[in-house]
Amino acid sequence: MPTIGDRIKEVRERRNWTQERLALETKISKGFLSEVENNKRNISTDYVLRIAGVLGASLDYLLRGETGREEREREPVTIPRTLSEAAEQLGLSYSETMTLLDAHQAVVARRATQATRERSVDEWKRLYLAITKVYSDGIEPEE
Repeated sequence: MPTIGDRIKEVRERRNWTQERLALETKISKGFLSEVENNKRNISTDYVLRIAGVLGASLDYLLRGETGREEREREPVTIPRTLSEAAEQLGLSYSETMTLLDAHQAVVARRATQATRERSVDEWKRLYLAITKVYSDGIEPEE
């Protein structure tokens, strides 16, 4: 029965990526990726999320081998440089960063008539603080 490591390797090779490229894109060491692909190490959820996002693979496929969703490949996730900087400054995990990106994209989708521009590090930080305030207080953020 194929493992998570087997499926990561399969998707990586299908995209003609080397372990080195995947390591660079995910900021995970090449040695660790090799050990995961060769079933010598377990992998954390945060790392699986990174790999899935970068490779454009579904979590269902990587974790459970469910092929129905993997067949609908998607574009790999690109985290804007400014969001990456803001996330680092705020100490956000990969999944928290992706949640912030998803929230931003949901807002942008509703304002599709406006041209999208790259947000500044401070704008990403303000969005994060506004979202956390709403969810922690249950009230609207002040403008």
